[in-house]
Amino acid sequence: MSKLDRLDIKQLRVFQALVKEQNASKAANHLGLTQQAVSEHLKKLRDVFNDRLFLRKTNGFIPTPFAEDLSIEIDKLLNDFQALLSPKVFKPKTVKGTFVICATDYAQQVVLPDLISKLRNQSPNLKIIVRDFEIDTLHELMESGKAHLAIAFPDYIPDSYPLIKLFEEHHVCVAPPNSKLLTSNPSLKEIANYPSIIASPSRPNFKGSIDDWFKQFGLERNIVVSAPCFSIVPMYLETTDSIAFLPSRAIQGLNLSEIPLEHVPDPFDVIAAWHPRYNEDALQKWVISLLQVE
Repeated sequence: MSKLDRLDIKQLRVFQALVKEQNASKAANHLGLTQQAVSEHLKKLRDVFNDRLFLRKTNGFIPTPFAEDLSIEIDKLLNDFQALLSPKVFKPKTVKGTFVICATDYAQQVVLPDLISKLRNQSPNLKIIVRDFEIDTLHELMESGKAHLAIAFPDYIPDSYPLIKLFEEHHVCVAPPNSKLLTSNPSLKEIANYPSIIASPSRPNFKGSIDDWFKQFGLERNIVVSAPCFSIVPMYLETTDSIAFLPSRAIQGLNLSEIPLEHVPDPFDVIAAWHPRYNEDALQKWVISLLQVE
């Protein structure tokens, strides 16, 4: 008997559940099986693939490196099997479930209001979860299916992920309307020396996204406050004699004034990305189609 003949879909679903839950009891509950049945399927899987697949830990299992690689292929196979049973015509109004978006603070301000409005209007039964974008956990969330879409900047996204460019953005130097810098025509050196506030959503520190740009001119910024998100920086500017470099679309409608500069930072892209496992997913394709591409 060939290895293929000894393998069935139920075993693959057991494998998938064990990868996700990393606990035999939880996997059994998820599949509606007994724990003994899960153990028997696991034994057969180990024999077919000639690998232990899962190693015991204190409160469950941990997949072997071979199992981690195998899980990507099995996920694709199960998605393909599911596609055979799914309706061929995708209808947004009838789709149900939960769609999870990981987005930077900037994207939550600028991109998501329009996208969520379209999703709610066209797919009222779809529930949406918005998660703060965390570089360190993004791949784990996307690979495990706990997140479906990431909206951020290209440098934050794994190279293997498909993506689309939404638009090009640029930083502007801003200050409160009463700032003395607005009438003094400051040099770039004066700007660098002036107390500055940055947003550092991913890792709390005093490193800003345009520090390297300043270094091209032999300058280092005088950063005095590091905030966890872009949205709070304008409030800090209103109460301090400081400046900030913020994305141009994030300051529209705010009580801030732009300080003209002799040189301007390089523009950057805002993108949407997803795990390759969702390339052919109908819901994924539809959500991506709703994003405004410029």
